[in-house]
Amino acid sequence: MATTKIGLVDLNAENTDTVFQMPAGASSYSGTPVTGMIRNNTSKTNYDATTVFEYYNGTSWEVMNTVQTPPVVSYLVIAGAGGGGSAAYNETDGGGGGAGGYRNSYSTETSGRGSATETPLTLSFGTTYTITVGGGGNGGGNGANGSTGSNSLISGADITTITSNGGGYGGSGQFNGGNPGGAGGSGGAGGNSFTSSAGGGSGTAAQGSDGNRGKYYVYAGQSGGGAGNQTWEGLYSSITGSSVGRAGGGQGGYTFAACQSGSNRSAPWGGGRGGGMYPGCNQTAGNGTANTGGGGGGGNYYSGNYLSGGNGGSGVVILRIPTSKYSGVTTGSPTVTTDGTDTILTYTSSGTYVA
Repeated sequence: MATTKIGLVDLNAENTDTVFQMPAGASSYSGTPVTGMIRNNTSKTNYDATTVFEYYNGTSWEVMNTVQTPPVVSYLVIAGAGGGGSAAYNETDGGGGGAGGYRNSYSTETSGRGSATETPLTLSFGTTYTITVGGGGNGGGNGANGSTGSNSLISGADITTITSNGGGYGGSGQFNGGNPGGAGGSGGAGGNSFTSSAGGGSGTAAQGSDGNRGKYYVYAGQSGGGAGNQTWEGLYSSITGSSVGRAGGGQGGYTFAACQSGSNRSAPWGGGRGGGMYPGCNQTAGNGTANTGGGGGGGNYYSGNYLSGGNGGSGVVILRIPTSKYSGVTTGSPTVTTDGTDTILTYTSSGTYVA
């Protein structure tokens, strides 16, 4: 049987020490691997070393004996927002929907309700993390409350699930006692009434504010809570590389308010404007902006019609990953951008990321 020399190299003239010369090459191995093969891969990019040793286990090449620092990932997780309430009587107005829960671990930015920045996630190489983006709740119609938004979350086998709660619904306006707003990430506002005021829904600690109490015998509905504060304000984040406002509460409906265009009554931070009317003028409630977690606007009564509240905006999940640790393995078609030395994944629908 022929003998093949496999690379014993002299280290000094006395030939007292030797070293094994490992075969080296890029990831695109051109041959047919056999179980037990070992090599020096010179093109691995998501490990601390510039090259790594790997072996073939019969199915795939596996890294061996290489120290890896796991990726530390910042996140922004915003849930779907609540829908606005409708009205059930002339001159009553529905409350605005609450913003979706807001959790943020980027830089020194705050999370919802003025809470401190959360701790970024430490991921494990090869682990799959599931991204769930919550939908917005529907606006109430024909005198009904809106509906609550859906949760957004990041989950994986080795982390505590990051869950942002869906925004609370806006209560409907009623002649005799408006309906209260629903609890959620941020609470929805109560509906207006001629006889008593309805309470706003409770927000979630470190995610969003409470909704406002409905008004008594006043021709303008109240706004849902925002991630920033109870006066429907959201929060700004630069996790994507530029400052963007999100998670504002929906404005309440307004009856006999001045007839204004939607742009003049539009709520920032993604919240929907409130519906309104004036003699000869009819405006429907605005929807929260998609993928901002902005609450739906409240509806109002107009000329015998119980106008529906606006739908809540859907949520969003954003991951900011050091580019040197980015695997590029995703599902759900997130938008991929870069900012400095980081790669940003913006999920507007559910998917996965493999670290």
